Amino acid sequence: MSTESSAASGFELSREHEEFRRTVRDFAEAEIAPHAAAWDRAHHFPTDVVQKMGALGLFGLTAPEEYGGAGEDGDFTSLCVAIEEVGRVDQSLGITLEAAVGLGINPILTYGTEEQRATWLPDLVAGDRLAGFGLTEPGAGSDAGATRTRAVLEHGEWIVNGAKQFITNSGSDITSVVTVTARTGESASGKPEISAIIVPSGTPGFTVEKAYDKLGWHASDTHPLSFEDVRVPEANLLGERGRGYAQFLATLDDGRVAIAALAVGCIQACLDMSVEYAGQRQTFGGPIGRKQGVAFQVADLEVMLHASRLLTYRAAAMKDSMRGGAGASMKEFKQAAAVAKLYATESAVTATRIATQVFGGYGFMEEYPVARFYRDAKVLEVGEGTSEVQRMLIARGLGLPVE
Repeated sequence: MSTESSAASGFELSREHEEFRRTVRDFAEAEIAPHAAAWDRAHHFPTDVVQKMGALGLFGLTAPEEYGGAGEDGDFTSLCVAIEEVGRVDQSLGITLEAAVGLGINPILTYGTEEQRATWLPDLVAGDRLAGFGLTEPGAGSDAGATRTRAVLEHGEWIVNGAKQFITNSGSDITSVVTVTARTGESASGKPEISAIIVPSGTPGFTVEKAYDKLGWHASDTHPLSFEDVRVPEANLLGERGRGYAQFLATLDDGRVAIAALAVGCIQACLDMSVEYAGQRQTFGGPIGRKQGVAFQVADLEVMLHASRLLTYRAAAMKDSMRGGAGASMKEFKQAAAVAKLYATESAVTATRIATQVFGGYGFMEEYPVARFYRDAKVLEVGEGTSEVQRMLIARGLGLPVE
């Protein structure tokens, strides 16, 4: 889709993007919204609907046509629009889309060899299969350099041993591969050499542990993983040896904007639900929305929504403007991504609290969606870099020597 309008101003989406938004919204309201509460209660990952999202082209928005993607008709802004609209009705499927593209497809697309791309991308882009990215470990979250998983090269094979945790899309019925970061040696300075290695699902020694019992995102697929003498071909190295950590940090820049888009969807849902409820709920002879105490809270939601959306799509427009080496610099984009992620996700958490308060006692009941959004929102401040990490990155971008 054309990004001329959004990239030029940094604020306005193009007519094509808005038309695409309506398409995704119609799909989300018809195929996802009626079932989201039931999936949440059952902790059910709806494989069939995920594959329908693939048939709609949502997983291929940043991929070239040769792998079945949208090619020149797609862009990063389109992906953010799709994530926002899916997240507006179900945060679980919103994160499924975000992780499938940002953490599953994009690393292979960006750093993979032609053979790796041809092997894995067509099914991933079509939504027939999913991929995960194994970075986080029990002792290595934001400190990804503390990775303990190891991979040793012997006789043309990588032998992987270790464990990962909190890995999205890693154990579904249609997961085909997980890319993992592992220590593959040490640099001359003694620092760990971290590389990325592609591990197909079903490889002997690769175990997908029992799914987590999470606070929220109940319909998303998240597992701990273990690797015991897992052998994969040497050719499964993704990108340059020793550059796995740097590759993933670059991947996170895009992911921060995508998570911000998911947060925007959450805020939009909170605003929509609060406006409707405040206009219908009757107390003391009239709707509660005529009371300033309620009306002002709903007004705050509107402000947070607009500010979060503008920051998010400004960053997305920067990303798209960088294609072909023009437009924003990488430094400018990194700063914009961190700002968008920090503000939008913290606003989403606040928005769910406000919406729950507007609903009063009913907001505490699981039969109302605000309770689900309340549970789902908190992790937005954690995934793809915590709020503290974003503040550190922003301060560094301003030239401060923060550790």
